[in-house]
Amino acid sequence: MPQAVEMYTDGACRGNPGKGGWGVLLRYGEVEKTLHGGEAMTTNNRMELTAVIKGLEALTKSCNVIVTTDSKYVLSGITQWIINWKQRQWKTANKKPVLNVELWKRLDELVAKHKVEWNWVKGHSGHSENEMADQLANLGIDELDLGD
Repeated sequence: MPQAVEMYTDGACRGNPGKGGWGVLLRYGEVEKTLHGGEAMTTNNRMELTAVIKGLEALTKSCNVIVTTDSKYVLSGITQWIINWKQRQWKTANKKPVLNVELWKRLDELVAKHKVEWNWVKGHSGHSENEMADQLANLGIDELDLGD
């Protein structure tokens, strides 16, 4: 079986909503790549989703991917809730529109191109790769501040 791409993602927000950033650490064997960015007005959940989307978009071919996130929103959404959302035409159990639907649809498209394993890690618990993703997400916000 081919080696998997390891992906560690995180989102951050200063104010919620407020300035937000996302960060990704990609690892394939000994090779590492980092990605980050930010948005002037967003939410933490949007940044968590964006991090995973940007990480998957960076992959140039279909592969095995192990995604590690500290977001239970992302993990539960993509592994459990999305099935019913799609059956209900992107409505929640309360018949309300799914929040961040355009991001969920994009993530669903990208996940379909890969074999993805999902892992959750507690944020700010000393997990080195999660801490790196957090630093990258905050760098995304810091770079927005440089543009002010």
